Amino acid sequence: MALERKIGQMLLVGFRGMSVDDAGLVGEQVRAGHVGGVVLFDVDVPGGEPVRNIRSPEQVRMLINGLQQEAGGTLLVAVDQEGGRVTRLRERHGFPPTMSQRELAQRGIPATREQAAVTARTLSQLGINVNLAPVVDLDINPASPAIGAFGRSFSADAQIASEHARAVIEAHHEYGVLTAIKHFPGHGSATADSHRGFVDVSDTWSDAELGPYRALIHGGLVDIVMTAHVFNRHLDPEWPASLSPPTITGLLRQRLGFGGVVMSDDMQMGAIDEHYSLESALRQAVVAGTDIILFPNNNPRTYDPNIAPKAIDIIAALVENGTMSQARIDESVRRIQALKKRLAHSPRSCGSVVASWFGVARDRW
Repeated sequence: MALERKIGQMLLVGFRGMSVDDAGLVGEQVRAGHVGGVVLFDVDVPGGEPVRNIRSPEQVRMLINGLQQEAGGTLLVAVDQEGGRVTRLRERHGFPPTMSQRELAQRGIPATREQAAVTARTLSQLGINVNLAPVVDLDINPASPAIGAFGRSFSADAQIASEHARAVIEAHHEYGVLTAIKHFPGHGSATADSHRGFVDVSDTWSDAELGPYRALIHGGLVDIVMTAHVFNRHLDPEWPASLSPPTITGLLRQRLGFGGVVMSDDMQMGAIDEHYSLESALRQAVVAGTDIILFPNNNPRTYDPNIAPKAIDIIAALVENGTMSQARIDESVRRIQALKKRLAHSPRSCGSVVASWFGVARDRW
């Protein structure tokens, strides 16, 4: 595999368009192997439009099918379908209703398991193979503007959060859908929002926030860990978690024993975009141990349909000038390919049943 295609495997990008024909440059990048995955959104924030990639179940299914044909069936297709406020597949577009993780936890494990099964079945029917959920941040600060204020956490108790997250992950695996637990090493105690700028959790974070990660990793349930753009001087006095070798390689991989795929949070958030150049952020994310770099392209300040080729050029130059080794790129590609191989051999139920709630024949998969 050429270096450019290897780096492309490490990129998960967002785009505008509800069909392959109007997906613009991303369709070409997928076809060329310069994008390893895409992420879908309902609302287009940069353009102020109420629709971006999602209008109806049939439209989404056709969009994904077209993208997979362009990619030769090797594309990761992701969405944030946590439930509640953070939901991309909404009722107004013909999808099932959802509750927030906080609401689910108040109702108990059976409610979480039931909603997770509906969500996983829905994603599988559409062809979405990665849910950027569940959130395993602890609800330490219920007013936290990124987590608590939106009801995105199951609980302040690590065991309760772990039990609900396990139910979500197991339901998704039953339908052949991968999950990404987030936001490592914990965003629930924060008093600020990394979407908007620098977030320092040095005085609020505690080791207890690692509890769900430890339990789920040791249980062999974790497909992907998404990192947080939070700064903690006790873990790394220089870099936020998403760019930190001591946090990703030291804490997550070595101390907690996670050998799977690490994904960054949105690299176009204020916590990164306002403080680091694109080259600096990409270099440090890869050096720190990140495998998949997320560019949702749904930020009014930073929408860039050419972000994939720009990122490829930057990382390739870093390899060619010796700043970064090709072995480091190969390491991430091996993890990503192993993840995709699991999808190819997952025990999907799509092959023998008929979709229950919107009538799409599932045996096409």
